[in-house]
Amino acid sequence: MQINNLQRRTKNKRSVQVGRGGTRGKTSGKGTKGQNSRAGRKKRPEMRDIIKRLPKLRGRGINSHKSIQDKAVALNLSSLEHFSGTVVTPTTLVDAGILAKSSGKFPLVKILSGGEISKKLTFRACEVSASAKEKIVAAGGSVE
Repeated sequence: MQINNLQRRTKNKRSVQVGRGGTRGKTSGKGTKGQNSRAGRKKRPEMRDIIKRLPKLRGRGINSHKSIQDKAVALNLSSLEHFSGTVVTPTTLVDAGILAKSSGKFPLVKILSGGEISKKLTFRACEVSASAKEKIVAAGGSVE
């Protein structure tokens, strides 16, 4: 038997590696203290959070069921009792001060049958309800 043929009965024991950074020392390649150095850290990028908070502009939103057409202004017959002219149009109503322009345009007008009318008036370029038309014709006026 020669010295180069000798073998150990038991192998050398190696120290068991534990999950505290292994062989890299101090911060074990994590770099910093606190949340950044902990295992399984999940810090979200700041910009992603900012983007997530921004509202999404989809469709017409809260006004999606609103009509884009101008609505007619309702006007009762009783408010025309003190009207001085004989022809009622949106222009003459604005001139008389009964109605006002809306965003620089003459408003659409719908005549309703509230109250009574005794004057003979002619209505042009106005919507008129059926019951208001009966009262206007009964007073001797006309609807065009």
